Amino acid sequence: MKLWDKGYTIDNIVEQYTVGKDRELDLHLAKYDVQGNEAHAHMLHKIGILNKQELEDTLKGLSEIKAEIEQGQFVIEEAFEDVHSKIEYELVQRIGETGKKIHTARSRNDQVLVDLHLFVKAEIDIIKEGIQTLFGTLLQLSEQHKDKLLPGYTHMQVAMPSSFGLWFAAYAECLIDDVILLKAAYKVSDQNPLGSAAGYGSSFPIDRSLTTQLLGFETMKYNVVAAQMSRGKLEKTVAFALASLAGTLSKMAMDICLYMSQNFNFLAFPKELTTGSSIMPHKQNPDVFEVMRARCNHIQNLPANITLLTNNLTSGYHRDFQLLKEQLIAAVTSTKENLEVCNFMLQHIIIKDELVEDEMYDYLFSVEEVNKLVMNGMPFRDAYQKLGQYILKGKFKPKRRVQHTHEGSIGNLCLKEIKEKMASAW
Repeated sequence: MKLWDKGYTIDNIVEQYTVGKDRELDLHLAKYDVQGNEAHAHMLHKIGILNKQELEDTLKGLSEIKAEIEQGQFVIEEAFEDVHSKIEYELVQRIGETGKKIHTARSRNDQVLVDLHLFVKAEIDIIKEGIQTLFGTLLQLSEQHKDKLLPGYTHMQVAMPSSFGLWFAAYAECLIDDVILLKAAYKVSDQNPLGSAAGYGSSFPIDRSLTTQLLGFETMKYNVVAAQMSRGKLEKTVAFALASLAGTLSKMAMDICLYMSQNFNFLAFPKELTTGSSIMPHKQNPDVFEVMRARCNHIQNLPANITLLTNNLTSGYHRDFQLLKEQLIAAVTSTKENLEVCNFMLQHIIIKDELVEDEMYDYLFSVEEVNKLVMNGMPFRDAYQKLGQYILKGKFKPKRRVQHTHEGSIGNLCLKEIKEKMASAW
């Protein structure tokens, strides 16, 4: 069944090429399509298209379809083009001719827009929960390991003292920036496009305020052309937010891969959480974080993909938009998995003790000695040159102690403040 069917059959090669993976992908949107149908039915009743009995029948039929979706029994067969045609067909099968009225004052264009807006809202809420869980784990690890020093690097050269407390808390606070972008994406998605129809509104006296309220949107996309233009813009906005989060996770995954190597040996994981080599019996590889890094880098490319797909399209609908669905759904799914696996792995992380006692980290403390001279009255440039001469002559003997007190430093992690900052970010 095709919602645009006019009594003729198109060539199979055209149908297969244009439908693509919609039947599979639309299963992710099915429950939201039912939700949109329910709100639309209430609105059609208000404007006199459906009488009271027809509304009750329609809602009953949609409730049955929703139950099938929730039970995993809903299937979109090859006879159907997409979820919209399948649900309308099922509705007609259940309630008869009344089911044919459901598409009044509507287009597949605003149907899929509603589905995607509702999908994005729900998925961002789930992603937010995953971030909060990971955030809590990072803060707990920061507090637990706050006294364990860790070499800090610039230009990949030993630079200044850091700590595991500082390192864990850094990624926790970076997640706040990602939440801010996700919140912006959520706000973009929290606008009702239903009623824009094919992008130019309808001559029916529809009540868009009612559907906005029934669907739980904060507001509506008032201008119908602007509503249609949210296709592509919605996906791009979400893509930038997901890419920001992916950037945070990718950088942490890279740190972990580096720190697990024998040359660094800063941390480890139980052997059951690593993988081996087919020919080297000693290997315990960080495959989880290598795959996570790759997945995250793939997500970081999503904004560019969407931009290239939508960049030179005029206002109004184009079938090009169909390709956005697969990329968006895949990125959302991968993001949730990345968060879950990352949190699981960090709960089992093994931190090595007394790393900076090795003589290779002597110069890690050179700045500390410069600062001590300055605090005792020597001008900074003179202190810098004096320590530089000691180092060049091999006379530098560090005292492996740090005394950092300012906000956000090794000795003052501000974990309470970071936690409060995250709470206010959403």
